[in-house]
Amino acid sequence: MRLTRYDEFEHLSFDRRPGGVLVITLNRPDVLNAANVRMHREMSEVWAVVDDDDSVRASVVTGAGRAFSAGGDLEMIEEMIDDYGATLVQWRDAGAIVEQMLSAAKPVVSAVNGVAVGAGLAVALLADVSVMGESARLSDGHARLGVAAGDHAAVLWPLLCGMAKAKYYLMTADFVDGPEAERIGLVTRCVPDDQVLPEALAIAERLAAGSATAVQWTKRVMNQWVRQALPAFGESMALEMLGFLGPDAKEGVAALRDRRPPRFPSAPR
Repeated sequence: MRLTRYDEFEHLSFDRRPGGVLVITLNRPDVLNAANVRMHREMSEVWAVVDDDDSVRASVVTGAGRAFSAGGDLEMIEEMIDDYGATLVQWRDAGAIVEQMLSAAKPVVSAVNGVAVGAGLAVALLADVSVMGESARLSDGHARLGVAAGDHAAVLWPLLCGMAKAKYYLMTADFVDGPEAERIGLVTRCVPDDQVLPEALAIAERLAAGSATAVQWTKRVMNQWVRQALPAFGESMALEMLGFLGPDAKEGVAALRDRRPPRFPSAPR
């Protein structure tokens, strides 16, 4: 059943600000806002709820505590590796985050504090405007797990930072810090860490105070550029999920748990 009210969300919290701005906080700070199955679903369904709320004109999404989001919860990933049905659920939900954020009418600003990886990174970069702290770090991270760079990255990164940078960062899973992310165009703005949320709020307030039709229709038109790449998105999602059913993903998760370099079965011996 689709969530339709803010009080139905378990891992997202909401704070109404003046001028029609809603702050949405990814709220599992004890695990650096890593997404479990429930939170993953909530990150896709919240945008329709915001669009249905006439009191909201723009939203800011951020993370509670020290991080924006540490990506997918390892327990959720392990379930995907061991259970074909769980993989299908996450295929649907990961795709829904991208699809719902692209179709959402109202502007979204992300305030990226600390690390942003995986599903959380998809939310951060699919926002219409992204504000990142100087010490914050981004990583797609799929290659580190032994699966293809799926969900948002294949469709969005080449548009934001160019194919050469996108290929490098997606194939290596290297981290990108705030100044470099702004320099290559991966995020809109990099600011001192203590200014991330204030800057994001100021931008959201400006968007909320503008012509709703002008802002929303401009967003709609700009997102058509992303939609042109949706065939690549579909293939990336399929290959990512296929990877979760293989031996490399199992080794990738084990290596993360053991805090050691992975020894992927598909790598040369």
